[in-house]
Amino acid sequence: MATVSRVLNQKGYVHKDTVQKVHEAIEMLQYTPNDIARSLSKKSSKTIALIVPDITNPFFNELALAVEKVTQMYGYTTILCNTNDSPAVERQYIQTLKQKYIDGFIMATNTLSSNEIDQLQVPLVALDRSNFQTVPTISSKNREGARLAVQALLQQGCTKIMHIRGPKGLWIAEERCQGYLDLVEDLDWFTPKLIVNGNFQLKEASEAVNKIFDAHPDIDGIFAGNDLMAIGALRVMQKRGICVPDQVQIIGYDGIPLGEMVYPELSTVAQPIYEMGMLAARILIKKIEQQPLEEMNHQMDNELIQRGTTLHTS
Repeated sequence: MATVSRVLNQKGYVHKDTVQKVHEAIEMLQYTPNDIARSLSKKSSKTIALIVPDITNPFFNELALAVEKVTQMYGYTTILCNTNDSPAVERQYIQTLKQKYIDGFIMATNTLSSNEIDQLQVPLVALDRSNFQTVPTISSKNREGARLAVQALLQQGCTKIMHIRGPKGLWIAEERCQGYLDLVEDLDWFTPKLIVNGNFQLKEASEAVNKIFDAHPDIDGIFAGNDLMAIGALRVMQKRGICVPDQVQIIGYDGIPLGEMVYPELSTVAQPIYEMGMLAARILIKKIEQQPLEEMNHQMDNELIQRGTTLHTS
């Protein structure tokens, strides 16, 4: 048994003739190692978990594809955990996976406190959700990206711009809202009532936009904190018979593929979603394998992509 173990784990010296005999026996018996037994003995499962708040949002699908590509390259398996924005579900996932000797977590959620993060005692990377001091984080430059969107709407002639924000207390939602405020707060038409909460959901954003247009029908620009909410706003405009972009211009945030499937195609502040997912996976594997990290916080550049929901200027 010890000899077979050394051959399978490639640890310790075994004569090449013996190695060949072991491999012949493995082939004849069609033997495969028991991963559960291995994880118990090594307290490692070669598995990482990607925890997301809403798998119906295409942003997280693209993240998952990128994470899985990298983990496969390094011999790890990825488990995708959808919390439906429930702190209780997230904590249940974490406790269950820790008992199964999960090697690390990529968190794209924002429900755990700093205390809980510190007590995890499992390698962790936070992705586009939290700004922890003790945990590596990957995000785009959210505030700067919001400014890009609002600046474009102003330059293209919008005189009253509303903002559909994400959930209160969510770091990225606050950053994007602040980027909007940076450019409009001192303008004479601005009122806090032009900021509505769409909770990063298409349906909730649609309902909020409907209400605000009843009170402010002269709005001619919309900056949404993600693309799903922007698409919700576009649907409302179409149902009201408001022409986009001639009467109202719309810019979203994220750069998900769905934005190119609507008509008119959605203008957006595109995050490098795939690259963010790949970087998160690489950093997590470095942490698991106890390699040094060059830096803790990575902020990636965004790109303003103008399509059919905005008027282009030369």
